[in-house]
Amino acid sequence: MIRDDGTLPARLHPLLVRDHQFPTAGFGRRGLDPREVRRFLIRVALELASLHQEVSRLTGENTRLKRLLRDRRSAQANRPPC
Repeated sequence: MIRDDGTLPARLHPLLVRDHQFPTAGFGRRGLDPREVRRFLIRVALELASLHQEVSRLTGENTRLKRLLRDRRSAQANRPPC
């Protein structure tokens, strides 16, 4: 999510999420500013989607590397002795 000034915020960290403080609503209203809450929730959702995508990519890479290692070990085991 891009900030109002056009920059990207730092990646979310559990500490940031846990300690995040929302500003209170404007004069004459009670509670939190709904726009700020929604903005933060969108940011959390985007970060989670990015992390899930990265986990999926790494899982696929891990599977590919395990298969490659298994195939190489199998090929070495089936080679005739020198």
